[in-house]
Amino acid sequence: MEVGDVREVTTGSCSDIYYLDTGMYETSEYGAVYIIDDERPAVVDTGIGTNLDLLEDALAEVGIERDDLEVIAVTHIHLDHAGGAGFLAREHPNADVYVHGIGVDHLVDPSQLVAGTKNAVGDQWEYYVEPLSIPAERVVPIEDGDVIDLGAHELVVHAAPGHAPHQVVFEDPTNDAVFVADAAGIWVPEVEMIRETSPPSQFDLEQCLDDLETLKELDPDVFLYPHFGPRFVGDDAEQALEEYATVLTEWVAAVEAKRDELADDEAVIDHFATSGAMDDVWGEEKSSAEAAMNARGVLGYLEHRS
Repeated sequence: MEVGDVREVTTGSCSDIYYLDTGMYETSEYGAVYIIDDERPAVVDTGIGTNLDLLEDALAEVGIERDDLEVIAVTHIHLDHAGGAGFLAREHPNADVYVHGIGVDHLVDPSQLVAGTKNAVGDQWEYYVEPLSIPAERVVPIEDGDVIDLGAHELVVHAAPGHAPHQVVFEDPTNDAVFVADAAGIWVPEVEMIRETSPPSQFDLEQCLDDLETLKELDPDVFLYPHFGPRFVGDDAEQALEEYATVLTEWVAAVEAKRDELADDEAVIDHFATSGAMDDVWGEEKSSAEAAMNARGVLGYLEHRS
């Protein structure tokens, strides 16, 4: 899939869902935004914000006009998911932004969010844009158990705070699908591999594992990953989630072991940043930055745990 491509999700029995490759970090098949074409059209996650033109083109291609968009649902406020929410809300005056209650103030005044993002992503900040503030009256707080009615479809909110306390996943029962946010890891379709995501500063391994239990209980046929794309799991949903539990647990153990060996956090980060684990898929720059960010997140978790 190339940057800017829009495809209909036909995985499983899905209907009325489309996804856009936003070209996040100038990398294809890394960042996806989902569009639901329903009585109340919706966008799930928005990307960084630099992809606004691509998203506007995608909405037009699907047939959703400026005044028709009603729902901007963000799984959490990390700027690779919510950075474009203010820009999208500005262009679509009838759309409200739905976000976990913890995240409301940060979308209204994103200054602390920007500072935290700069600290978390380091040099990758060059790919971001300063987010726009969203008027408070257009931000709708959501919590576990809430339902966003779109018409033929609904988004059922389930808390998933391991990756970040403001993260939720959205269940679409009609499609037997779940917009999994970062709760189920990063899906790499090119190599059909699941990768860890453990960014600073609020990553919590035990809670992440609990979130996987939440997803097991939902037992969908389809995972809709923001990183990246739809994945059919069918009767193997539990196995897929167990696989990620193993990946994440082994990743944390590897960082902890290297920390014990080197006794220098920066050396630990450098070690994983130069591992080249995903160079062939994402390119050396993105692969290195991703590994460094995830290592920092684990190191923060280990420090907090101790």
